[in-house]
Amino acid sequence: MQNARIGIDLGGTKIEALVLDEHGQERKRLRISTPREYSATVEAIRDLVTGIESELGISATVGVGMPGTIVRSTGLVKNANSTWLIGKPFERDLSSALSREVRCANDANCLAVSEATDGAAAGIATVFAVIIGTGCGGGIALHGRVHEGRNAIAGEWGHNGLPWPTADEVPGPPCYCGKNGCMETWVSGTGLGNDFTRVTGVAKTGAEVGVMAESGDPDAMAAFSRLEDRLARGLS
Repeated sequence: MQNARIGIDLGGTKIEALVLDEHGQERKRLRISTPREYSATVEAIRDLVTGIESELGISATVGVGMPGTIVRSTGLVKNANSTWLIGKPFERDLSSALSREVRCANDANCLAVSEATDGAAAGIATVFAVIIGTGCGGGIALHGRVHEGRNAIAGEWGHNGLPWPTADEVPGPPCYCGKNGCMETWVSGTGLGNDFTRVTGVAKTGAEVGVMAESGDPDAMAAFSRLEDRLARGLS
């Protein structure tokens, strides 16, 4: 396989690798859990890439979609809900670990450009893309190119406040950014689990609430209903 590319989706819960050949065809996909520690995250990505390359007999370019953004003046990460990345030279350390240039970009920005280029929003001039996972983020593409803004966080709606909050939604859950009631604390897998726990007193993760809702559990279904309402308010 010539000119192979490996794309990494780094999330707060999982790391997923996708291998594309020179024709853009998928050759392999692999997912592992995300270590909640900085050095272990770098090592996990390194081992994931080198393991895939060894298995397929290739040497690939590597790009990473990541939470938060890299401040180009310092090379350090900011605004990442995977807080162990904040203040770290992630792109430099990953490049060093893999002995090649690794390009990193905000995951929601990558999504916006991808959809605007050849996805659901192909040909659309202005695209706002939303990621809902362990946290929630957003990115903007204008005419197929990422719009980062002066501070490289344009489109990042996760730390906007929840619009039209009800009395029991004020001041809202504490956020790692130091504020309360950010969208990310409500509309995310983490937020779903925390909301369920607040209401029922039973500790569950967002994934567990999802399984319970599929089985018809009324408390889980009510938690999803609240999430849907908050998501609609946030997007509107």
